[in-house]
Amino acid sequence: MTRLSVEMLAADAPPPITSAGHAQLGIAVLVGIAVIVLLITKFKLHAFLALTIGSLALGAVAGAPLDKAIISFTTGLGATVAGVGVLIALGAILGKLLADSGGADEIVDTILAKAGGRAMPWAMVLIASVIGLPLFFEVGIVLLIPVVLMVAKRGNYSLMRIGIPALAGLSVMHGLIPPHPGPLVAIDAVKANLGVTLALGILVAIPTVIIAGPLFSKVAARWVDVPAPDRMLPQRASEELQRRPGFGATLATVLLPVVLMLAKALVDIVIDDPANTTQRVFDVVGSPLIALLAAVIVGFFTLGRPAGFTKDRLQQTVEKGLMPIAGILLIVGAGGGFKQTLIDSGVGQMVLDVSKDWSIPALLLAWLIAVAIRLATGSATVATVSAAGLVAPLAADMSTTHAALLVLAVGAGSLFFSHVNDAGFWLVKEYFGLSVGQTVKTWSVMETIISVVAGGLVLLLSLVI
Repeated sequence: MTRLSVEMLAADAPPPITSAGHAQLGIAVLVGIAVIVLLITKFKLHAFLALTIGSLALGAVAGAPLDKAIISFTTGLGATVAGVGVLIALGAILGKLLADSGGADEIVDTILAKAGGRAMPWAMVLIASVIGLPLFFEVGIVLLIPVVLMVAKRGNYSLMRIGIPALAGLSVMHGLIPPHPGPLVAIDAVKANLGVTLALGILVAIPTVIIAGPLFSKVAARWVDVPAPDRMLPQRASEELQRRPGFGATLATVLLPVVLMLAKALVDIVIDDPANTTQRVFDVVGSPLIALLAAVIVGFFTLGRPAGFTKDRLQQTVEKGLMPIAGILLIVGAGGGFKQTLIDSGVGQMVLDVSKDWSIPALLLAWLIAVAIRLATGSATVATVSAAGLVAPLAADMSTTHAALLVLAVGAGSLFFSHVNDAGFWLVKEYFGLSVGQTVKTWSVMETIISVVAGGLVLLLSLVI
């Protein structure tokens, strides 16, 4: 970023709520993040409360008046929830509809029927990636665990040979591909184009998931050669259904929002005329809100009706899909409040001022910041929203593609080395019956491979596009 662009950005930005110098702001950032980390890891406080208290601590150390710090936090919280809250809710509804109708089971069973032997790990990657598009990571794990255990037992596979590809598919979708909360928040913070980010995210995700999934699973299976744990498999949703949706209809419903958003991005590139009627139509139908809403409405007919759902059952599915995301919405919103407090305190401008003469690329800086916060807090979502707030000013004079790559750099960094302060670490450990050491050798290393490979691919793409 040039000195001229920094000065122009400073002239356009509102005055900070504090007059602190760079040193004081740097200390404030460290204190704010340290408070969040301590509250989450030591005192086991909910991330929403930790982010709220950390934001106020940051403002206080930066010398901001308490009332202005509160306004900054609530403004950021409201703007973030307004920007991505509805999308998260629609994604949750679609995911619940997919699970309850048996559509997810239909995709799983159809692909497994076509695969066998050496193809099975690749089938698991495909299943997890498709299922992972509309589902949150934790929901995806719960949905796929019965399949992973069943396949490992039936085919006498090492659990890691089957489990690692499934986990890799889910994790890559979670960290890089909208409409997952982390990427959506980063896109909103950086003001990136969602369609371009989605297209580049898929381009980065494919080789990343291959390396961290089927290829690494060979190594992981040698490091930790364990069979599927001998436990009762969780009940699959479709077993209580007399019918379930067809494979084609289910897959089309899941991919509908992706197709619409990619079509919008393609039309924007080809036509590039805001006054053009075709582009305006695609700008509407390819907007995240309309794309996901269309998928949910279509899903009522392609998923709910074949499963024999009544109107009351559909209403129950929607309600059950919305209930678990309350905590996610609050965490994402509080992360947006923390981001806004960072910006209003002048931290964003400080990052610009300090880094403008560095030789380190902006994308690498974004990745490193996300890595640091991920290691400290254990939360990929907290790492994404916090890092995106810190590096958002760097996108001011970036091209559309490079702004999208900045989002992906943050997303890649947010997945680095999951360990004992990450809920996902314990989820994998308990479901797969592993020790802490075995979980580190498999899950933690896999997450690191995803982060490094995706980050490297983002930097490589920045050199060629």
